[in-house]
Amino acid sequence: MKINASDYRVLEGGPVKLKKWPTRVNPVYHSKEQYQTLLADHVAELSGLQQLHYAANRYAVLLIFQAMDAAGKDGAIRHVMSGINPQGCQVFSFKHPSATELEHDFLWRTTQCLPERGRIGIFNRSYYEEVLIARVHPEILLSEKIPDSRGDDTIWQERYRSILDLENHLYRNGTRIIKFFLHLSPDEQRKRFLNRIDEPQKNWKFSLADIEERGFWKEYMQAYEACLTATSTKHSPWYVVPADDKANARLIISRIVVDTFKALKLRYPETDAERRQELSAIRQRLMAEEPIGR
Repeated sequence: MKINASDYRVLEGGPVKLKKWPTRVNPVYHSKEQYQTLLADHVAELSGLQQLHYAANRYAVLLIFQAMDAAGKDGAIRHVMSGINPQGCQVFSFKHPSATELEHDFLWRTTQCLPERGRIGIFNRSYYEEVLIARVHPEILLSEKIPDSRGDDTIWQERYRSILDLENHLYRNGTRIIKFFLHLSPDEQRKRFLNRIDEPQKNWKFSLADIEERGFWKEYMQAYEACLTATSTKHSPWYVVPADDKANARLIISRIVVDTFKALKLRYPETDAERRQELSAIRQRLMAEEPIGR
């Protein structure tokens, strides 16, 4: 079964109803062995494209991962990016803002972490938290000391506009953004939470706060629907990835990332006449060297 990225892409301008988006689809693999082979192929392809991306030094690529707890963000990042040269990639995880971060606008802390040209940046959660968790828990806004109180809906529309302005600016200046929402069902989350309790090596991943947030599932889905509707664009699209099957989700994500790099039509820098002459002189010098004693 071929992975078609457009099946998971949120079209610009269309309202999103997450109940219409599946959390599980027919897998593109038939066995664990085939999954490992397919993922290895994607990872190898991505590794070669990253090398080309670094050499071309023309674009930056930013991958954003958002999801409910236990949706598999960490695992997807770890497996999909396993073949990437660490020198060309940086991963940032954004949690509750620090006191210093709260003294700035909501985009400040993530803007500092944007990737340079030739690099890949990965945000495990991102500035989108400010229209998701902050919308579900409006008391968070009080700590941000926003001047001039506005109506309930106005501030979210303003933040969507700020995000779109930022992403359009980044696109114009060579940053390509891919945004993944790992779409998990509440039943699958319950199973994964129980697994975290039953397996001692996973106990550290679980806390009472996770259960408390689960109680706001409906509110989070409404916040995600509004966010995906407002901020998926032609140049910075959202992809809703069925996340109940972790292996399938990783294959979908890796395919989308590979396809995005291919669409950039990158090429290695061309060697001009002056550079070829320089390389020829270096070759002659190396060939004429006396053997270096050990």
